[in-house]
Amino acid sequence: MTIADAPPVVAAAADAAVRWHPCGSFRLDQTMFPLMRGKADPSFAAHSSGFWMAFTAPAGPVTLRLSGGGLGVESFVDAQAWGPGAEDAVNGVPRLLGANDDWSAFDDPTFHATLPRLVTESRRRNLALRLPSTGRMVDSLVPTILEQKVTTLEARRGYRYLMYRNGTPAPGKAPAGLLVPPTARQWLAVPSWEWHKAGVGPQRSATVMRALQSAVALERLADLSSTQAGAKLQTIPGIGVWTAAEVVQRTHGCPDSISVGDYHLAAYVGYALTGQKTDDAGMIELLEPWRGQRQRLVRMLYLSGFRKPSFGPRMTVQDHRGH
Repeated sequence: MTIADAPPVVAAAADAAVRWHPCGSFRLDQTMFPLMRGKADPSFAAHSSGFWMAFTAPAGPVTLRLSGGGLGVESFVDAQAWGPGAEDAVNGVPRLLGANDDWSAFDDPTFHATLPRLVTESRRRNLALRLPSTGRMVDSLVPTILEQKVTTLEARRGYRYLMYRNGTPAPGKAPAGLLVPPTARQWLAVPSWEWHKAGVGPQRSATVMRALQSAVALERLADLSSTQAGAKLQTIPGIGVWTAAEVVQRTHGCPDSISVGDYHLAAYVGYALTGQKTDDAGMIELLEPWRGQRQRLVRMLYLSGFRKPSFGPRMTVQDHRGH
């Protein structure tokens, strides 16, 4: 069912609303999880009333509330939106929630038979997962650049600081404190000392500034394939394989991109598939038989509940804000 023929939802205060039917089991929490930069992400709020998110759509800022889910053909998601970008937001709900995420090749019996048992068991328990696709390049790229070469704690702390200083209140009926991330123009206006106070070094802040100089062209990458978009992202100095993969996983719902260079991923995949630690080259070799579906396989590993051994060195949290 398309947005055009989907029955509307009665929502007195919403500027736009729609009920979307995924045509199969659907887990809203699993689908939304990769888009949230931690539980304290200022642009997201997970409440009993649903998932709330704020962003800038082509027509302007918007607050979007998503609720629902469920099993089988009766599953649905109610979307309500407030603000100038409300119509854009509800029209984009199917893409956002993985309407174009096709698992048929992964679930093909011939391909499925080649998968490790840990993965097949995880897939059997997680048939409701969809890979999300935001189509919003700037919103995905900036926090991903902030995560380069630092711990998740540092990156998210810096992102929150910059959001609180430069984000804008979400429009309409929004949870208290929900913020719309800065636009490209607003990011470009952040002074050097604010990046420093956020704990973001000059290399990462310069990469953000460089990437956003061509924000209009950057947003056009959403209309390309994930492979094309990832390749073009890597033509920007400071953006490599890891950053491009992390972005297209979110903007395009890419089923294959692997975050090569991640501090934990290679070891995790190695332990999950062989019981031994491996490096990036070893991970790529291990995953090669499933090229085209490697990101789906990694998501299934994460959802399997497998945990790698926790011994070994940890990245040290750096804090240069007082220097």
